[in-house]
Amino acid sequence: MLIVRQNKMKRLLIFAKWFLMIWGGVALIAVLAIGGFFAYHFAYGNRNRIDSASPRDVRFVLNWCKLGENRIEKVVHSYVSSRSFTGDHPDAYAIKITHLDVKELAAGKDDSEDHWYQGDGLHKVLDEAIAFVGGFVNSGEVPWFPDEKDLRSSEFYIYPVTIHCYGLRTTAAEIIFVKPSEKMVYYFSGKT
Repeated sequence: MLIVRQNKMKRLLIFAKWFLMIWGGVALIAVLAIGGFFAYHFAYGNRNRIDSASPRDVRFVLNWCKLGENRIEKVVHSYVSSRSFTGDHPDAYAIKITHLDVKELAAGKDDSEDHWYQGDGLHKVLDEAIAFVGGFVNSGEVPWFPDEKDLRSSEFYIYPVTIHCYGLRTTAAEIIFVKPSEKMVYYFSGKT
């Protein structure tokens, strides 16, 4: 009886030993994976990328507003910021295009989804979103981006892609701005 108990105890200890070794290995791998993710996210992999965008990187901007990527002449400036843990960021692009007719910007007036607004005639929500953009532009991170006063002028046409609000306060926005006289397209994406 004593020998049977010792054998059972021995098998139980062997099982416990293997279980704890496997559990420890899994825990070690999990800790290394999580630690690696945070180390990459907060160090090497999370840096501002300035003036490094190619036409391929920004083609979504012209496709979103239905102008078409085939108009891209060059990316004049780009700023893709590092991301905070909650995703806060400002990103901006300045894109020179080959051609643009103001009539194209007025074509979608009846369609609320594909609607360009002139900078001097904004709805309340879009007006708040432009103020949100102005807050980032005034920070100095993108000195080449038009300031809020210019964006509100009749020279600019504005295409809101997304605007997120907390109550009535804009907390995130993706907006495309076009200045037909200079054949320039500006894109802004920001979140706080």
